[in-house]
Amino acid sequence: MSALAVERPALAPRVRSLLARRGPLLVVLAMTVYLAVTAKGFLGLANVTASLTQAAPVALVAMGLAIVVIGGGDDVVVGGIDLSIPATAALATAIVSDQLTSYGTPFAVAFALGILVTTLFGVLNAILVGWVGLSSILATLAVYVAVVGITRVVSGNRRIDVTDPLVVAVRDTRIVGIPLAAVLMLIVAAVLVFVLARTPYGLRLQAVGGNRDAATFAGIPAQRYIMSTFVIAGVVAGLSSLLLVARGSGSSPGIDERLMVDMVLATFLGAAFTRRGTVTVFGSVLGALFVALLSNGLILSRVANAWVDGFKGVLILLVVAAAAARKNEESRA
Repeated sequence: MSALAVERPALAPRVRSLLARRGPLLVVLAMTVYLAVTAKGFLGLANVTASLTQAAPVALVAMGLAIVVIGGGDDVVVGGIDLSIPATAALATAIVSDQLTSYGTPFAVAFALGILVTTLFGVLNAILVGWVGLSSILATLAVYVAVVGITRVVSGNRRIDVTDPLVVAVRDTRIVGIPLAAVLMLIVAAVLVFVLARTPYGLRLQAVGGNRDAATFAGIPAQRYIMSTFVIAGVVAGLSSLLLVARGSGSSPGIDERLMVDMVLATFLGAAFTRRGTVTVFGSVLGALFVALLSNGLILSRVANAWVDGFKGVLILLVVAAAAARKNEESRA
């Protein structure tokens, strides 16, 4: 009897382990049930469709961040992180909107210009982290601040309305009832998942993110792979500008701030949907969808916008705390 008592793990450590591994998922489920009961129309087709449209650009920037985390590791301080993605996406949104409205630039040229600019900032991040040796969190934070200022100059810190037919088509088109924006987002997700899971580049990148020293010992140029993730994130940020312009019918000042919160929450909350609790592209898509459903559900429950941001902030703290607890648990094992 006494031997069994010694071998059986104490209740408190098991509860802590459960909360560390599944705490964010339990909160997600609890909030979904709560909103389904209290928010009228939360599970209705109109709200789900609107949430898909709202989630599409967030999912793209979250996928960009996920690629950086997968390559650099999920340690927020010394691993892979790119805080500049929302700012560069907002800059591309302002550039595309301004080019279409003020200069009559063809849609393809304006969109390509936006992607070019975000890619160049991705290259800058790669140089700062890979060659200069700055930590990714400090380098991309500095780029974020600089790009926010550039965006204000480009847009004149004003709203730019866009009525381009192609943008309107992306906003209003449905394919079998699914918003075109969501379809485009899923296509990008499928491409990234294929690259990560089915190509030598993707497999080596995951090896670098899993254990950088072991990957280097195996002959993989780890630093080069890590640098490439910032460039990919830059390209994906440029792609998101199309969905941002379509969702907002133009560009508005300050969209980078809301995008930052939603991107971080979607990326790391998405880890709760995976079996190993790690950041993935697919998890980021699910995370973005939940963030959109959460936002709409709280608004349907007549919660003030300021409190919606407060809920998201609490969720980010919860997700980061759970990740830290899980990492500590794994290091003790």
